[in-house]
Amino acid sequence: MSSTKAPRPGEVSINLPSRPDAALHFIGRIRTPFASVEECPKNTREADAVATVEIDPAFAVGLEGVELFSHLVLLYWLDDARRDLIRQVPSHLAVPRGVFALRSPIRPNPIGFAVVELLAVAGTMLRVRNIDCRDGTPLVDVKPYFPSTDSFPDARVAPRG
Repeated sequence: MSSTKAPRPGEVSINLPSRPDAALHFIGRIRTPFASVEECPKNTREADAVATVEIDPAFAVGLEGVELFSHLVLLYWLDDARRDLIRQVPSHLAVPRGVFALRSPIRPNPIGFAVVELLAVAGTMLRVRNIDCRDGTPLVDVKPYFPSTDSFPDARVAPRG
């Protein structure tokens, strides 16, 4: 979905190619208590709510062994997100930033990313905590989280503001 709303001062939008480069197979849906994008937490650390990840039965075998992990990485498609803004002026920043320097859901390929706590596995259902997407969000992938390779405690981040 792309908004027809005009960019704010300092923002830049582009015309996206009419034909995509790749196709995705959604492997399920994420069921959350957030009925709309406006209800969603700003990030996964603010999202203490429990959600259910529903894996399509065709992909059930792919869940073998997932219960061995305390945390998972979920990749999901933010299908309601605007896709044409490549420079944005977020409300929490004083200056514009390029989309690739932001965690905004507004991006050319609106892929959401969350490290979630795995609470339970029941068949093709995963109960998780710490997700920030709206109910019914399409699921792209599930991966195990490895603190030894996925965490960089000394990483440098841009200052807020």
